[in-house]
Amino acid sequence: MKNKIRQYYLWLRQLLADKRKNRFPSLDGWRGISILFVLAAHLFPLGPKQWQMNSAVAVTGMVIFFNLSGFLITTILLRDRNIPYFLLRRFLRIVPLAWLVIFVTFTTLHQTSSHVWLSHLFFYANFVHPMTLTAETSHYWSLCVEMQFYLLVTALVLVFKRYAFYLLPVFGIGATLFRVYDGVGVTIVTYYRMDEIFAGCILALLYAKKDNNLVKNIFSHLNPVVLLPFVLLSSHPLAGPWQYFRPYFAMMLLGSTLFNLEKKGYRWNKLLSSTNLQYIATISYALYIIHGGLRFSWLGSGGKLMRYLKRPLLLAVVFVLAHLSTFHYERHWLTWGKSMRKYFPKVE
Repeated sequence: MKNKIRQYYLWLRQLLADKRKNRFPSLDGWRGISILFVLAAHLFPLGPKQWQMNSAVAVTGMVIFFNLSGFLITTILLRDRNIPYFLLRRFLRIVPLAWLVIFVTFTTLHQTSSHVWLSHLFFYANFVHPMTLTAETSHYWSLCVEMQFYLLVTALVLVFKRYAFYLLPVFGIGATLFRVYDGVGVTIVTYYRMDEIFAGCILALLYAKKDNNLVKNIFSHLNPVVLLPFVLLSSHPLAGPWQYFRPYFAMMLLGSTLFNLEKKGYRWNKLLSSTNLQYIATISYALYIIHGGLRFSWLGSGGKLMRYLKRPLLLAVVFVLAHLSTFHYERHWLTWGKSMRKYFPKVE
């Protein structure tokens, strides 16, 4: 038994090491931090209620996540503009677990209308009025934003080819100006939230020009210790106009470590590349999907005292299920997706 556990541990460690070779370790570290922010905000009281810190921390976690998503999407498409393959990989990354959890949730709830089913299965539950998100699937709004964004960006690339990348900053700044015009600080409606993803796209475009000394000097001299409080401030519901700068504060935060990846002795590289954060980043998607519904199950039921007494058990179940999903369910879909590469020629 001990040998099997050790073999599994070594296999998992090697798997994480292999992933790290072809990725940006510092960004994966931020991904791990972003999901920890979201879990903390959803599951624990972060100060007196009137301080509204739970909202600020949750929005901070999501803006970091959306920035990372925009960076990843743009980086992938800059390397290969094969849209069918891109959509296939994104579909296989998101849909298998999302649909499985929807099926389990709605079959458990009973009496769920076909309209609610369809709006969740096709990721437009946040785009109809009234929204069809339930308490158990309230966190699916971000998946809706993601999937709708994929369709927009791929449509731009299909129509404008490589020139589509020049439009991404325009769309991003335009989305922010639209928020300013309508006075929207934060919401879960896609067109008011897309600027957080577009900001990540802008970061990817800047990083593609990382040999530009001006860009590199600006980002490499930014301090994440200073920037993180600005992201938190701009994520607070009482921050007023500061909220419009949230996507770009987050972009600068990620860029401050991204542009220092090759810098020896940079302490943030060591922190963000730690095995624990890399592991949490790897299972972050499953953590996000699974925790949302379970907090409304028996594990999250009862009076205030009882709910918080159950929190360690809830977290343990969430992490175990997320681990199993990531390495023994989602992994099969992603591996199959990679095997389909040969049928989709690279488009540069």
